[in-house]
Amino acid sequence: MAQKPGIPKGTRDFSPTEVAQRNYIFSTIKEVFEVFGFQPIETPSFENSSTLMGKYGEEGDRLIFKILNSGDYLKKVDEGLLTNKESIKVTSKISEKALRYDLTVPFARYVVQHQNDIVFPFKRYQMQPVWRADRPQKGRFREFYQCDADVVGSKGLWQEVEFVQLYDAVFSKLKLNGTTIKLNNRKILAGIAEIIGAKDKLIDFTVALDKLDKIGAEGVTNEMLAKGISEEAISKVQPLFSFNGTSQEKLNQLQDMLAQSEQGLQGVKELRFIVDNVEELGLQSAKLDLDVTLARGLNYYTGAIYEVSAPEGVKMGSIGGGGRYDDLTGIFGLKDVSGVGISFGLDRIYLVLEELGLFDDVALPKPKVLFINFGETEAAYCMKAVSALRVNGIKSELYPDAAKMKKQMNYANRRQIDFVVLAGESELEGNNYTLKNMQSGEQQTCTLQELIEITK
Repeated sequence: MAQKPGIPKGTRDFSPTEVAQRNYIFSTIKEVFEVFGFQPIETPSFENSSTLMGKYGEEGDRLIFKILNSGDYLKKVDEGLLTNKESIKVTSKISEKALRYDLTVPFARYVVQHQNDIVFPFKRYQMQPVWRADRPQKGRFREFYQCDADVVGSKGLWQEVEFVQLYDAVFSKLKLNGTTIKLNNRKILAGIAEIIGAKDKLIDFTVALDKLDKIGAEGVTNEMLAKGISEEAISKVQPLFSFNGTSQEKLNQLQDMLAQSEQGLQGVKELRFIVDNVEELGLQSAKLDLDVTLARGLNYYTGAIYEVSAPEGVKMGSIGGGGRYDDLTGIFGLKDVSGVGISFGLDRIYLVLEELGLFDDVALPKPKVLFINFGETEAAYCMKAVSALRVNGIKSELYPDAAKMKKQMNYANRRQIDFVVLAGESELEGNNYTLKNMQSGEQQTCTLQELIEITK
């Protein structure tokens, strides 16, 4: 007996209804991207390993899917490496390409490679799948879509303000009210690390702090200790675990806390600009929250960082995130090109909209008109009408088989098709069609032109 087929863990099939609902999210995000002046690009699903590795920190590198070289890929590997099971060194010998982990690093590579053709500041959006060798769980998949928008070639903080507005605009159009846009600045985190004497442990500090909402204060403390951060330094960080108040009150507290750190104060100044202007311009439905524990583990962020959480009551991780990266293109040889970008987690947004029942108005693509198939001669007659309706933008189809009438009508009912056309012997003789309205049950005889006018 043949084994039942399956798909890899962390991947999914999508039904017609699910695809229609996902396309609704795609089209909404795309529409807002273009209203804000962004233009689309696409990059390959896989890149050279050298492009991706070392750009996401140790944890990120571990989650990158590697692609084996073609042919006898073990032939060039030193036997000693295989004998000693030195997997990291072996991997570099047998795999030269990898599936992209996100869209930002490939975008940086794109900018450097096409720098002579780009008009700066360059505003791009990109909506493509990415892959991560993560442990699958609710809202976390190994293959998922990101919808990114980035601006490179500008250091102006108005872009950060606009990205808050962009998030708000998309979630308002999706009727996903009550989302929280969390905001922080990596310069503030660097300043905190500096004043507690853990400047050399900045990456370990930020990776651990970023997990506060997942593993709690005790878990963060234990991870910091394991990474070599002293108890004295951690005790100085403790107030951050319960930082509260309005955004302005938090900014004032940070101003005092970071008085001895020039970099930290610069971060506070940048955050204050964003918060002040967002508050002045207002938001439609989202809330802005200054979250000083927000770190986002990716190493390339240098300024403002964002993370969006679902409305209260919905158990879901972040549904969006991003930040400022001052020199991401520098890793590919193009220095001093600052950028800032955000990403929407389509798959998580889908789960949130589904949980909140916000897909009710999303219609599954379907024909408006179904022609009943009475046989070869009648089908040929109907196909001429089908072609004419399609030319006029009317979604139409002929039932492919000359099946029993009941079966064809059941098909029309199950797909909720608005009109059914019957063309038998009498209709062929009169060169007309019988049109049935499936909602009212009313039938009428009409010419092809009348059929077009009625169904259009």
